[in-house]
Amino acid sequence: MKIEIVAVFIALVTFGANAADRITGKPFATRSEVLATNGMAATSQPLATQVALDILKQGGSAVDAAIAANAMLGLVEPTGSGIGGDLFAIVWSAKDKRLYGINGSGKSPKSLTLAKLKQLNLDYLPPYGPLPVSVPGAVDAWFELHDKFGKLKMASNLAPAIDYARQGFPVSELIAYYLARSAPKLSQYPGFKETYMPSGKMPKSGEIFKNPALANTYEKIASGGREAFYQGVIAKSIVRYMKDQGGYLSYEDLSEHKSEWVEPVSVNYRGYDVWELPPNGQGIAALQILKTIEPFNLEQMGPGSTEYIHHFVEAKKLAFADRAKFYADMDFNAIPVAELISEEYNYQRAKLIDANKAKRVVDAGHPALMHGDTVYLTTADREGNMVSLIQSNFRGMGSGMTPPDLGFVLQDRGQLFDLSPGRFNSYAPGKRPFHTIIPAFVTKNGKPWLSFGVMGGATQPQMHAQILINLLDFKMNLQEAGDAPRILHSGSSQPTGEKMSDGGYISLESGFSVQTRRELIKKGHSLKDNLGGFGGYQAIAVDPDTGVYRGASESRKDGQASGY
Repeated sequence: MKIEIVAVFIALVTFGANAADRITGKPFATRSEVLATNGMAATSQPLATQVALDILKQGGSAVDAAIAANAMLGLVEPTGSGIGGDLFAIVWSAKDKRLYGINGSGKSPKSLTLAKLKQLNLDYLPPYGPLPVSVPGAVDAWFELHDKFGKLKMASNLAPAIDYARQGFPVSELIAYYLARSAPKLSQYPGFKETYMPSGKMPKSGEIFKNPALANTYEKIASGGREAFYQGVIAKSIVRYMKDQGGYLSYEDLSEHKSEWVEPVSVNYRGYDVWELPPNGQGIAALQILKTIEPFNLEQMGPGSTEYIHHFVEAKKLAFADRAKFYADMDFNAIPVAELISEEYNYQRAKLIDANKAKRVVDAGHPALMHGDTVYLTTADREGNMVSLIQSNFRGMGSGMTPPDLGFVLQDRGQLFDLSPGRFNSYAPGKRPFHTIIPAFVTKNGKPWLSFGVMGGATQPQMHAQILINLLDFKMNLQEAGDAPRILHSGSSQPTGEKMSDGGYISLESGFSVQTRRELIKKGHSLKDNLGGFGGYQAIAVDPDTGVYRGASESRKDGQASGY
């Protein structure tokens, strides 16, 4: 009897254990891939996915659908998104047969200087309140994307979210959980309770929630364009509110904001070209992890093995040491992006990995030519256009700064500046902070293959790399690649100035075995449990021969992949 109990326990803790028994696919997969030919959307909330599909069926482009879904997520998932935040996107244009990238991140207030921050005796910018607020860039990015790739009027794209904001929607389970967690910290700031707690408490799962102020704001944007947000009544409301709260964000900061079209950068991994956006985001960290780990035979190691986890974590430490030192606003720094993602540089860095011992301290490299909580969504249309889009307030619902007549929270992205002078990411007026949100795209032989992303702060580049390793090394399908148990390393050196001195620690999802955990400890790793920090994945892949789309949305979020 005891032997049977032990056998059952071992079966439950081995890699890939799952409560449900599927007849096809890996045992840890939550469902099959979604297949469709005319269009596809994958978001972290089913209502947003359905809105995107409705826009596609009306003849909208993938960009139209992405904007509609993003606007909807700002309503139904304000814990990770909203027009008080920034946006990044990679777009595959079927007509041009190429990728476009847009950096829709805002800058720090011009009137707030490092000297003023030092007078406040701050070592780091606070996570909440007026000081970490930077210019929200999402709305301008919407219009830049729409001007280049949109087919429907912006009013049509925003209409579904406006209707839901007025009529109300039932709050989904995980989002209700995060709303409840946000209330104690953010309800102290004027405007937050009026917007999100009109009954005196946060809405629970299944409860109908309305946001008429956000509906009014969306209507102003739909009729008045980007100018309504950055120069008109919305801008004036933001500035008035920030002044009342002792903030520094000004009308000039808003009116001068402009998104930037940027060229995505790539590395080749196992024959596939993986694309990310260059800094001020952290996308190239995923590319560095992949190139650093590429010399090792991961397929032979296996997805649940100690060897794979160890090598992955050590590669992550190396990439994040460079991330801490070099990643910042490229308008203020000459950042050696090409060298940082090069095969030569990262293969040399790979030689620093000790197969038997975890590193406690990792220094940034010396590349040649040196000069000095989130939502992700992806859409695809019948013409073959695909959008990889990520948007965020930063810490969940952001700074807490909530103009009561607008229906959204302003981001706290400025918290990611370094307040020590003379560094790449040191605070400066009119500068874009280091950014965590990153969209990704993969091509094969010059054709689109995969649009994907994984939300979740510093989790993102780690999970981008793991998704591709699952697909290309471990031969999982699109759904399995997202459902597979994940590895999360925390404690690396940071762009805000913190230095790793103890090796950080690993958090493993429950699908990894006790034996693997013990062997990692023997190699010098520290392990800690983590709840909810493993990200949220959405993906759309396309078969270049048939044009069939495959969609995936994992069970860690409330999301849905769907097509028609």
